[in-house]
Amino acid sequence: MITLKQGDKAPAFSGIDQEGKTHTLADYAGKKLVVFFYPKASTPGCTAEACDLRNNFARFEANNYALLGVSADSAVRQTKFKEKYELPFPLLADEDKSVIEAFGVWGPKKFMGKEYDGIHRTTFVIDENGIIEEIIEKVKTKEHAAQILK
Repeated sequence: MITLKQGDKAPAFSGIDQEGKTHTLADYAGKKLVVFFYPKASTPGCTAEACDLRNNFARFEANNYALLGVSADSAVRQTKFKEKYELPFPLLADEDKSVIEAFGVWGPKKFMGKEYDGIHRTTFVIDENGIIEEIIEKVKTKEHAAQILK
């Protein structure tokens, strides 16, 4: 699982968003970047998390933050999620899990007594120089913006 820690250089990722646009770590140099990983678009927890970030988007922008959501959903599913909830930030459709695995958030999970591999809901706050400032592993979906902007 996560081997990255605070103070590490963030992985030099490259991923495709819901519109087919490529995003890389280098694109965000000079800005703080919040990369939030979520298990599945349009599920209750993921919707609560994304909407909380949307509702606080102006605060993020005012503090020089960019936001990037990532899941293994298809571009079609990400587009529907983004449009339905009017999300103002890109969502990476990481179907090959290259970004997810680069950040170490793919691994064994338990749900209702069953074990399976999946995405661990985790957020990385990366500074203007590409260094991991914070890793939030216990995401409060309804108060996530407050966890980041404390």
